Parts: sequence; C-alpha cells; structure tokens
Amino acid sequence: MSKTFATFEPSPAEVERARIRTAKRRRSILVSLVSTVVFALAAGFGLVSTPGWNRVASSFFDPATAIDAWPRVLDGLWLNLRVLVFAAIGVLIFGMLLAIMRTLRNPVFFPLRVFARGYVDFFRGLPLIIVLYLVGFGIPGLRLEWLGRVPAEVLGTVALILTYSAYVAEVFRAGIESIHPSQRLAARSLGLSYSQTMRLVVLPQAVRRVAPPLMNDFVSLQKDVGLISILGAVDAVRAAQIEVAKFANFTPYVVAGLLFVLLAIPSVRFADHIATKYAKREQAGSAL
Repeated sequence: MSKTFATFEPSPAEVERARIRTAKRRRSILVSLVSTVVFALAAGFGLVSTPGWNRVASSFFDPATAIDAWPRVLDGLWLNLRVLVFAAIGVLIFGMLLAIMRTLRNPVFFPLRVFARGYVDFFRGLPLIIVLYLVGFGIPGLRLEWLGRVPAEVLGTVALILTYSAYVAEVFRAGIESIHPSQRLAARSLGLSYSQTMRLVVLPQAVRRVAPPLMNDFVSLQKDVGLISILGAVDAVRAAQIEVAKFANFTPYVVAGLLFVLLAIPSVRFADHIATKYAKREQAGSAL
C-alpha cells in the first residue's frame, strides 16, 4: 500500500484543472495590478491638474520642511506609544470588570449592575474630547495637594481609559453572554464556584470570540491617543503644531498623519487576520 501511495500521480484532468486555476489566478492578479495603476495615475493626474495644486504642494508636501520636522514629530510619537500601552492595559482591565459587573445575577450585586450600566451609558454617549477637557482641566482645578501636579499625558490616559472602557465592556459582555448557559451549569455541577466558572470556563471562550472587535477598538484607540495634545502634552500632533508655527508650513501635520497611519497598518492587518481566522472556523463548524 505504501508503494502505491509513493507512485501516485494526479490524473491528466486534475493536472489540467490545476493549470486552469493557476492561469486564472495569475490573470486576476495582473488585472488587479493594471487597474490599480490606472486608477492611481488617473487620480494623480486629476489632482495635479487642479489650479491650486502648486500652492497646496508647497504648503503640505514640502520635502525640506518634512526632513526638518521629522525628528521632533517622531520624538512626540514615542509619547503617543507610551500612552497607548498604558491606556490599552487599563481599558482591558476596567472594561472586563465592568462587563463582569453587568453579568452578575445575585440580587446583592444590584448596585454594581446599576453602576456598570449607568457608567456604560454615560461614557458611550459623551464625546471623548469633552471627557479630555473634564479630566484634563477639572482634576487639576480641584487643587488636591496630596495629588500634586499631574502630567498632561497621565490625565489624557485616564480620559482614554474612562471612555474606551465603556465600549470594551459591552464587547466583553456580548462575549460572556454568548457562552451557552449549559456550560456554566455543567461547571457548577462539577463543584466549581462562580468565580472559578468565570475564570476557567466562560472568560477564556468569551475572549477568543470577541478578539476581532477588540482589535478594532484598539485601532481606534491608536488614533485617539493623538487627542491628548489638546491638554498640552507634546506628542506627535503637538510637536507637528509647533513645527507648523516654526516653518509657517503645514507639512509637519502630514508627517504626523503618516506616522499614525504606519502605526495603525500592522494592527489593522492583524485585526483582519483574526477576523478571517475565526470566520473560517465558524464556517467549518469547529469550536472557537
């Protein structure tokens, strides 16, 4: 039998089907490439041929200004990255706690459920920029001596955590409630406590199911960390603003925008990969 498998060769019909599939794939790639190049050339020609293009190009795409502004804008981006890391950790922890509060069923936890629901409704409806103003200027205005002077980036991180926790809490709650009640009952029948059931049975499955929407929220958080500049933190956006005033040219804003795009692309591609991966698993009928 092993000899039979070792000498197996595809039939001529299968070879022909493989050749046709390969040819179609190559033709599709070629057509996609050509159409993309044609569209890009048409869009570029249409933009360059506009009456005010020369003025826009000198104001937004000046290479010399971009080179001069690059070091300071890049240095500000490191602050955005630090804020992003701490904000993401805080959002995951606080969002998970809010989601667990909303799923508690015992009547004794009714105040926690009310607090979690009110918190989610309030911060999902409040624009982030207003939260930044309230936290960034309201907390220092309290003049708490024991608190001292809080850096603007810390206040911005707190505002981001407060806002995004409300959205992430709803994502986690949807994941928790998607787990069939029979799994909880089975875990409790085996002698597991409520906390053990959540930690060992429910949460691992819920987190895997909500991974794609969580990645989308993370991508949105990456962009919104640039809003801490309104509090005075010298991040990439504020550094670009300083360079714009220095050179009387808007090119530093374009540099900052491109840096944020380059920062977001890996996360976007990873989010797409996660979404595609779990979609294929669901279509195949396998467990998440």
